[in-house]
Amino acid sequence: MTEAAPGSARQAVAGDATVPRHVLPVLVLAQFAGTSLWFAINAVMPDLQREFGWAVTAVGTLTSALQFGFIAGTLVFALLAIADRFRPRLVFLVCALMGALCTVGAWWQVADFQALLAWRFATGFFLAGIYPVGMKIASQWYSRGLGAALGLLVGALVLGSASAHALRALGDIGGHLPWHALMLGVAALAAGSGFLLYFGLGEPPAAAPRAAGLQWGALSSIWTDQRVRSSVLGYFGHMWELYTVWVLVPIILLTRLQGVAVSWAAFAVLGAGMLGCVVGGWVAQRWGSARVASALLATSGLCCLLAPWALNAPDVWFGLWLLVWGISVSGDSPQFSTLTARNAPPQAVGSVLTLVNSIGFALSIASILLFVHLSDTVSLGILLPWLAVGPALGLWAMRPLVREEFRR
Repeated sequence: MTEAAPGSARQAVAGDATVPRHVLPVLVLAQFAGTSLWFAINAVMPDLQREFGWAVTAVGTLTSALQFGFIAGTLVFALLAIADRFRPRLVFLVCALMGALCTVGAWWQVADFQALLAWRFATGFFLAGIYPVGMKIASQWYSRGLGAALGLLVGALVLGSASAHALRALGDIGGHLPWHALMLGVAALAAGSGFLLYFGLGEPPAAAPRAAGLQWGALSSIWTDQRVRSSVLGYFGHMWELYTVWVLVPIILLTRLQGVAVSWAAFAVLGAGMLGCVVGGWVAQRWGSARVASALLATSGLCCLLAPWALNAPDVWFGLWLLVWGISVSGDSPQFSTLTARNAPPQAVGSVLTLVNSIGFALSIASILLFVHLSDTVSLGILLPWLAVGPALGLWAMRPLVREEFRR
């Protein structure tokens, strides 16, 4: 591999051949802005509950509606091979604009809870063309450095998901930011992400040829290929825990904090996941993605088990526990995606990643509905340790890939 000349517009990134300098920042910024749609409603739920008298469980219902939409979208995108048959940049642009439009629709009909559920379902559907497609584009630009690149990319998703909490907190400094403005602001961010990625990137130099037809046969690698199956099952264990933790974080924080402090703390805990994604991505260059993913999955599982102690611990230990949980619960995600993208059939990487996302988010819905429902009647100290079931099963599934990396 030749080294880029000083001052060149191209540089080696994360061990790959020369890649334009602007590619990674554009991908990261676009992913950050596009995925801000994810928790737009969650950040304004206290306002909506006060204004419309909704129950506490409404946040779980609305989050699940978006997850159902994402599942439907990823299933359709995977079975029709959308990301492999059409230009991924165009798919990202169209879905970002449609997701923004759905958020405007949610703002317009926010007083109608059933209409709001429908708009959030639609938003989730179009997020299927943002998150997995962004990973597909990254896999086209990066090969050996994919773990680090996806670490930054998923880190942007984590920060984007947490950003609505920060916007809400900022609005409470010197005056209250109306929930109307926050929802419309998130819609504008999402629309901008589509234009940024479409016009800010060209076609990757070594992109795989677009699929000529449906890739249903290649999708079977999820259960027929041992290496793909191992990373996929590890990812499913991770998904049992991840989004349920994100939904429950504000509820956990309310045991100690109130008002704007809850929003800032939620942003800190959720946003800390970006650190896990980015640092984990760089460490994976030396350790390997399977070992990094397993180490972080074990850490988050331990945080689940420590909940009974941490919930009653002094404030410093309580805060440290949540930050470590926030870092580890998200940090393994890009490494699971890296392993799946590397081992999936090259002509169907986008479809395989999308289908895996679909199944993973189906598991997350079951977990969210179960744990949010039980949180009304079961104490958090008893409830939270059961989230460790997912990490435990994921670690068991990852054993073949971990052993393989140790033998290298």
